[in-house]
Amino acid sequence: MSLTRKTQNYLTFLWRCGRIAFDGDWRYYLWMGLLTMICLLGLNAYAKQFVNGLRVTGMSDQVSWGVYISNFTFMVGVAAAAAMLVIPVYIYDNKELHDLVIFGELLAVAAIFMCLAFVTVDLGRPDRFWHLIPGIGKFNFPGSMLSWDVIVLNGYLLLNVHICGYLLYCRYCGVVPGKWFYIPFVFIAIFWAISIHTVTAFLYVGLGGRPYWNSSIVGPRFIASAFTAGPALIILALQVIRRVTDYRISDRALLTLRNIVQVSMLINVFLLANEIFKEFYARTAHVASSEYLYFGLHGFHALVPWIWTAIAFNLIAMVVLVLPVSKSLKYLNLACVLAIVGIWIEKGMGLVVPGFIPSPLGEIVEYSPSLNETLVCLGIWAFGLLCYTIMLRMAIPILQGTLSRFPAGTLNPAPHH
Repeated sequence: MSLTRKTQNYLTFLWRCGRIAFDGDWRYYLWMGLLTMICLLGLNAYAKQFVNGLRVTGMSDQVSWGVYISNFTFMVGVAAAAAMLVIPVYIYDNKELHDLVIFGELLAVAAIFMCLAFVTVDLGRPDRFWHLIPGIGKFNFPGSMLSWDVIVLNGYLLLNVHICGYLLYCRYCGVVPGKWFYIPFVFIAIFWAISIHTVTAFLYVGLGGRPYWNSSIVGPRFIASAFTAGPALIILALQVIRRVTDYRISDRALLTLRNIVQVSMLINVFLLANEIFKEFYARTAHVASSEYLYFGLHGFHALVPWIWTAIAFNLIAMVVLVLPVSKSLKYLNLACVLAIVGIWIEKGMGLVVPGFIPSPLGEIVEYSPSLNETLVCLGIWAFGLLCYTIMLRMAIPILQGTLSRFPAGTLNPAPHH
């Protein structure tokens, strides 16, 4: 087949995928319309922030990271969790999860889109983003951890786009994928998934002036929480897919993911207990941030309800996951929701904000997100869900064989490779 013909076939594939993304029943249009409306509200809020600066947020000179970086940290973990589908399939040859790997990797792509959006809105001057581009700006590689973060996030995005795009195009064309063209990238993506959250943890650990983050356990905690919240989110997403489409997803596949969430949650809670012991047993001068977080400090206690809610949710989720009742989807879904919310709070308000309180000068300036800040976050979440929905709308018909290069009922003239 000539190069021109191959290019034409690929462009036709993209055109048909793009066209089917705008086709669906009333539930699909209602869902997409709702997400679009929230995206526009978020865009309007960001326009106000772009004009007036970060003063419209709850951040200040003392607390310069807030809910934007909290969401960024959480979504990096969700993106990394795609490895928890890839490992059982490609290393342990789990047949139940084979086709579901695509759904996990597409979620990783949507999560990275959201990560990049949260970083962008956190910049006071987003027009200077070009400084982070290698070869154009002042990249400061390898000395800056931010430069490492740029590489691992964008590299992970490209890996997942390549794997998903290649596998879906091969399924569309009715040919067997060439293992040499995607299996090496799958194994690279497994190690890369761990690296993206490790590097994110190092962004905090490497800030020597913030003793609350100076702990070697932060990296393992990030990995454990990511491998809890990410698969939990995938479990809920797969059930929605099964409910609104006729794509077959077995309960055994969901229970396999439940085992991953169960073990990861136990490790996550254990590491959290270790961190609490380290902070309060020695009672050093650096315990002030933890005291503020867990019990309040000098009459300031804005984060106390947040962190105890997170701990309660995590403990309840852990108990439910350990008990046999979590084999019932009703209780499994409850545990997944509690784990997601608990870890979001723990890695967000419970990690980012206390690192700034008290300031190096001993000041206590509390932080809470403004309405404008909240609307921007909701807009980015809606954007991520919009991207994921569109990608699923294109992928599911290809996996089912209803969107194919060759019409149903005809023979595929192309030989399998």
